[in-house]
Amino acid sequence: MNSDWLTTASTLSKALPYLQRYDGATVVIKFGGHAMGSDEAMETFARDIVLMQQVGVNPVIVHGGGPMINEMLERLEIKSKFVDGKRVTDEATMEVVEMVLSGRVNKRIVQAINAQGGRAVGLSGKDANLIICDPADPKLGLVGKPRDIDPTVLNKLFEADMIPVIAPLGAGDNGETFNINGDTVAGAIAAALKADRLLLLTDVSGVKNAEGKVLTELTPENIRELTTSGVIAGGMIPKTETALSAIEGGVRAVVILDGRAPNACLLELFTDHGAGSLIRSPDAPNEL
Repeated sequence: MNSDWLTTASTLSKALPYLQRYDGATVVIKFGGHAMGSDEAMETFARDIVLMQQVGVNPVIVHGGGPMINEMLERLEIKSKFVDGKRVTDEATMEVVEMVLSGRVNKRIVQAINAQGGRAVGLSGKDANLIICDPADPKLGLVGKPRDIDPTVLNKLFEADMIPVIAPLGAGDNGETFNINGDTVAGAIAAALKADRLLLLTDVSGVKNAEGKVLTELTPENIRELTTSGVIAGGMIPKTETALSAIEGGVRAVVILDGRAPNACLLELFTDHGAGSLIRSPDAPNEL
């Protein structure tokens, strides 16, 4: 008998406890970075999402799109202003941000999932009052921070066996459209759904210690200690801050993992070694 067939059968058999464990679970996935960069990576990601739903998981996708926004701003010759290294989102920039995130990027992901046999629905935080925002910083213009999350529309989509794909935009009290950090949106959505897992796909292999070794499991206290000591720094800080906020909001566990790795989400959920760095409270249930 072909050895590849035996390997496949063995893998499926070993996955059974994990399939049972995540049956009916809600998993929020922040999709971005280089994992979005190629058609092949997009196809692999979409197939994994459809498989997750097929075995009983309720996946929710939150995506970014910074490089695509930058590209479109350059093409339209819209000059950006920066304050403390952060882009100011004025009305002209916001029009481009919404066009790229809700249009080009969102529909590309939806199409990829549908092509694999799933039923994805694209929306933003403006739909059905999913995300109501306050300004994050008046100096940054139309950059928002989530204040109220209403997951009603997401639960309706779960009931209809559909996969939500969410662009990180929100509405203000006066009808404004706000651009929101994608990680922040993913964490807020996960907390509102009391998700079993929040998976933050990045371009690194996980949270590392001072020697550069990936830490496979951490507590919130470990994260705070590593941040205070300067081991966690730079772009990892927003990721870990999102993880801590999500856990405080009721998410069972957060995983920071390398979205460039093939089948990263499946490895994390359905194998005994997982992928990346899992963060959860020491008193969290071990079932998930």
